Amino acid sequence: MVATARRLHTQFLLLRPPLPTLLPPPPPVERGVSKAVQSVRAALEPAIASHLSSGVELLRALERQRREELVPIGLEAIDGLLEGGLARGKMTELGGRGARFAVVVAALASATSIGQAAALIDIGDGFDPQLGEAAGIELRRMLWVRPQTLKQAVTAAEMLVATGFQLVVLDAPLPPLRGRVPDAAWVRLARAASAHGTALLISAPYPLTGTTSEAMLRAEPACGKWRGGLLMGVEMCVRLEKHRRKRPGESMAVTFSVVETLGEQRSP
Repeated sequence: MVATARRLHTQFLLLRPPLPTLLPPPPPVERGVSKAVQSVRAALEPAIASHLSSGVELLRALERQRREELVPIGLEAIDGLLEGGLARGKMTELGGRGARFAVVVAALASATSIGQAAALIDIGDGFDPQLGEAAGIELRRMLWVRPQTLKQAVTAAEMLVATGFQLVVLDAPLPPLRGRVPDAAWVRLARAASAHGTALLISAPYPLTGTTSEAMLRAEPACGKWRGGLLMGVEMCVRLEKHRRKRPGESMAVTFSVVETLGEQRSP
């Protein structure tokens, strides 16, 4: 009986009509490179285009190219010290008692003027939107965050990095500063910037980030530039204290006009 049942089951499978196809058959796979990829490859650099053959590799190449870009601060002297500007996916620290906030405003103006989204985490609440707009900041492309403690500022920076801001600036006031954060918080913030390709600028009168920063600049106390008894601006010396790709020790002088330094509300 077992043999008879097997034979009948086999005959049933042979005589049963095929089931209707619910999904259409997949399109044939084209060999070679599609025209879309070829057109995109023609617009890329030869070194990247020679290794591009699929959409996945295209996305990877664009991501690598974006991470190699820099966010210029807009001050030729400081950009020269940093080999072009703030590196994406890296943390740069600006310390000292000089006119640091003028550098912060210049970086925000440079980033927003080229259509990038920037965020300012202003712990000391020293930013003036009217003066910032006069200095060239596109306020529609800038988020202004005013936390109370450094711990809140680091947490806000990590959240903003994860949301896709191209530039995040954290500016800390003079001591005393409440709520110091452990070194692990800066390591976590640096890893977040590396994962999302965000340029981070930390501005404080004293070192904060330790070994997690890509580069460290020190702003020396500024001196006034006078003409006929009128204050025309200030001059500040910026020294490269640390850089992972070049030897430190180089220094440059930066001059700010009166309009650029009006937003500096911290003592030099």
